[in-house]
Amino acid sequence: MSDVQDIPVDDAAAGTHNQSPVQDLDPAETQEWLDSLNYVLQSKGGERVKYLLSVLEERAREQGVDLPIDLDTPYINTIPASAQPRYPGNREIERRIKSIVRWNAMAMVVKANKNFDGVGGHISTFASSATLYEVAFNHFFKGRGEDGYSSDQIYFQGHASPGMYSRAFLEGRLSEENLNHFRRELRETPGLSSYPHPWLMPEFWEFPTVSMGLGPIMSIYQARFNYYLQDRGIKPINGRKVWAFLGDGECDEPESLGAITLAGREKLENLVFVINCNLQRLDGPVRGNGKIIQELEGLFRGAGWNVIKVVWGEDWDPLLEKDESGLLAKRMAEVVDGQYQKYVVMPGSYTREHFFGKYPELLKLVENYSDEKLAKLRRGGHDPEKVYAAYKAAMDCKGKPTVILAKTIKGYGLGEAGEGRNVAHNNKKMNEAELLEFRTRFGIPISDAEVAKTPFYKPPEDSQEMRYLRERRAALGGSVPSRPKVAPTIQTPQFSDSTFNEFKVGTGDKEASTTMAFVSLLRKLVRDKQIGKYVVPIVPDESRTFGMEGMFNEIGIYSHVGQLYEPVDSGILAKYKEATNGQILEEGITEAGSISSFCAAGTAYASHGVNMIPFYIYYSMFGFQRVGDSIWCAQDMRAKGFLLGGTAGRTTLNGEGLQHQDGHSLLNAIAFPNVRAYDPAYNYEIAAIILDGMRRMYQDGETAIYYLMVGNENYAHPPMPEGVEDGIIRGMYKFKTKEVPGAKLKVNLFGGGAILRHVLKAQDLLAEKYGISSNVWSVTSYTQLRRDAHSCEHWNMLHPDQPRRTSYVEEVLAPEKGSLFVAASDYVRAVQEQIAAWIPGDYYALGTDGMGRSETREALRRHFEVDAECVTLATLYRLGLRGDLDKSVAAQAIKDLGINPEKIDPYFA
Repeated sequence: MSDVQDIPVDDAAAGTHNQSPVQDLDPAETQEWLDSLNYVLQSKGGERVKYLLSVLEERAREQGVDLPIDLDTPYINTIPASAQPRYPGNREIERRIKSIVRWNAMAMVVKANKNFDGVGGHISTFASSATLYEVAFNHFFKGRGEDGYSSDQIYFQGHASPGMYSRAFLEGRLSEENLNHFRRELRETPGLSSYPHPWLMPEFWEFPTVSMGLGPIMSIYQARFNYYLQDRGIKPINGRKVWAFLGDGECDEPESLGAITLAGREKLENLVFVINCNLQRLDGPVRGNGKIIQELEGLFRGAGWNVIKVVWGEDWDPLLEKDESGLLAKRMAEVVDGQYQKYVVMPGSYTREHFFGKYPELLKLVENYSDEKLAKLRRGGHDPEKVYAAYKAAMDCKGKPTVILAKTIKGYGLGEAGEGRNVAHNNKKMNEAELLEFRTRFGIPISDAEVAKTPFYKPPEDSQEMRYLRERRAALGGSVPSRPKVAPTIQTPQFSDSTFNEFKVGTGDKEASTTMAFVSLLRKLVRDKQIGKYVVPIVPDESRTFGMEGMFNEIGIYSHVGQLYEPVDSGILAKYKEATNGQILEEGITEAGSISSFCAAGTAYASHGVNMIPFYIYYSMFGFQRVGDSIWCAQDMRAKGFLLGGTAGRTTLNGEGLQHQDGHSLLNAIAFPNVRAYDPAYNYEIAAIILDGMRRMYQDGETAIYYLMVGNENYAHPPMPEGVEDGIIRGMYKFKTKEVPGAKLKVNLFGGGAILRHVLKAQDLLAEKYGISSNVWSVTSYTQLRRDAHSCEHWNMLHPDQPRRTSYVEEVLAPEKGSLFVAASDYVRAVQEQIAAWIPGDYYALGTDGMGRSETREALRRHFEVDAECVTLATLYRLGLRGDLDKSVAAQAIKDLGINPEKIDPYFA
């Protein structure tokens, strides 16, 4: 027997406007107040009423009256029918266009799954939001215009993508063959990606949004970044809006709502959220026992947003007008969302009994309505005039972002196939009867005999619908979404420039961290006359950790309102300086927000026609591990820029402990094809990599994200050896050779980052104590070496009768064939093991597999067995296995080097 019980739910449990009022002890006085309010409203307007009420509330609070804070409003439309603007379009033609778009969107998914079972797709999300999109397409969405960069930036709800493809088909941007290849992209005629993926459809989509929650937070930081460009004199906003379409269920993702206070605080009036409140997520109601629209209204109003609710369609207007007692509005607030969904799937008689039937006065209100008419009472999100009024109000709103909460029905129009049902989200098939019903309901001119084939329908080119469709988009600046084919380029500084000589000569006796080296380079770049103003430093409240505080006063921290206070450190050079034209984006403690700014800056070349160059530096542990989904998203949207994993390495960040010590970001980065990951040891390596990356991305037009590990350990940096720049970029170069006179053995040691110095010390130990010669190689990127080797191997496999291509790692190591190779890094062994297949000899990797600790660097490196002594021991051990050296040498070395043979394996410690 199940433990789950059906508990009767009082539908009056939801809402905050249905509580029983306190008993009125003086009705006459109450009426006087109400009469006064009505007089002011009629004679001086709503703004005067708002002012007087705010003054009264303030005075009451001053006198200690405990007034409740009410963040939501009655469960009715924010804009009453009397205040609606005139609808500017042809409702009938727009209805026909919308119906055709609906049909083709549904047909695309159904046909794909008929022909290839399991291809998948979603039809219910767009079915619920078609009106929300079509009104915007016909009257609001700005296209790119003549300059190609004047469009609104639109974050489409990912699951609604079939609707966008369907409209693009009518506009002539996609062919019938494209639609036939929905979710089949490996075809001669390209298919359509499942969701918005700019990487796969680079001339169509702009922003990936279906990893839910990322679209909303990215849109907020995009809107803020647009002001950043304007305030710094780079690109004016010129009325462009940022739109984010999302679902009510998606708002459960922390990223969806996590940054809404930023939008309110920054007064981002260029931002519009449209939340499709169909009250359902994948498995059931979003808030079955509550009211998601009311909940979201409270959250957004509290965060300083302009909230517009579009709850009821025009069919409800006469009923609300007759509802002088307010009983209908009270009943609307009482009913919970789960019950509203029940009304959708039941006949009008059920609604009469269970909704209106609770109060006799409400039954009287609809006594002349048939059950059929009651069943057809529309929700606001399906009413073009209500939606238009909301969008118009959003366009006119000043000083605040706007959120539109539009109530809809999931699977609207699908009938028995899924309208308002819990199965709607996963529905992707319809039987013939359901297709016939859909065809008839939306008036699609397809015969009964053809319906089962789900053909696509496109009106004749000279039809009213097609002319109207083209005229509206032309008037608004062209089709959306779209993305430019060609990216702008700029001249970037080169490493050969004398400006960067200081990175080539070393630091002498002075010690510095690689983080300091990066910051020094960054300061030079922001001063560069050619590209300086396009550099975007981004940091999540850790500027001082990374030694960037000296840049505060030099280039300023961006603030739309400037600095309205005198900072506590105003008397020092490195004071905390905010400025309207500030260049640093200091985002506070938010990696998710910071990476969103990186995405906005990294795609400015496509959105704004301007090459912005973001440098986002953060605790390396909180990059790929914490916001890896967003980094993947940045890759998908073809962002360009630099990620800096600060305080990197499992043993380099010695005091912070397990949760901060990063030994695996480079491993995570392997899975990101467009991320070029490096672990530089010296300042000249950092400069070479960054300057080459800038040239490749912004001058040559390559699409990539560069990821550099930088540490906080101070040590001396040597001069750059001659002729190593190419090796730095490609992944490795020979740094130092140590020959021992008369030596019978020679080995090759690989090091990178902070561990390179320990490898160099191991080279000395091998020479001085054991008479072994060696080469030390600085390996800046195992991942780049692996990718190059894979590329050659892939070509060789597919061209077996052609001369074999040789990878870079094979070429540079060919003279060392048959040797022993030992690699050590501050990262897990798998990073080094990537290139094992191409090493021309015995290969052994040392790494920091396991959990971190708070300890000194020396103790940590001994614990993880990556210090000089352990590198030396590993070399002797492997030479013994090969028979090149007696095994007793390694055994004695354990004693001589002070290594505990019974020490715990760090992998499991």
